[in-house]
Amino acid sequence: DVAELIRAKTGRVTGNLLSLAIVLKGLPLSYNRDLQEDKEPLFDSVKTLKDALVLSARLLATMKIKSTNMKSALKDGFIIATDVADYLVLKGIPFLEAHTITGVITKYCLQEKKNLDELSIEEWKKHSDLFENDIVEFISYESSIARKNVEGGTSKERVLSQIKKAEELTI
Repeated sequence: DVAELIRAKTGRVTGNLLSLAIVLKGLPLSYNRDLQEDKEPLFDSVKTLKDALVLSARLLATMKIKSTNMKSALKDGFIIATDVADYLVLKGIPFLEAHTITGVITKYCLQEKKNLDELSIEEWKKHSDLFENDIVEFISYESSIARKNVEGGTSKERVLSQIKKAEELTI
């Protein structure tokens, strides 16, 4: 609940930012009395962020991560569907066509009550001859995460780098 409520507060803070941007857009003009309208959104945002940080710290301090639950939750939905489209793009298909094929495969999985990682190579090939045995490894959750090796990405290397930066910022 705490994480969801904190996430919801981003709308409030973003609204405050927009309010400030509108107030400040025409300055300076005459006596700048319109600046009295910058205090309320600023102070509200500071309080909201301070509260969110305090609650986040408490949440993280008491949180227990259940990796088995996390892994099983990956199977719910089609989180690796974009990887299927990426696979086809790497094989030379334009993204729009790859996206369409991926949508058809996803619909097939829903009808068959299967996840993408449960399809046989024969089922893959029904949708495109470009699928080969390497699709299984390509769409594994581990390889999907590892491929996101860009700034802000989810690869282990990038996550560890961000953790190190966060530790350096800790007071």
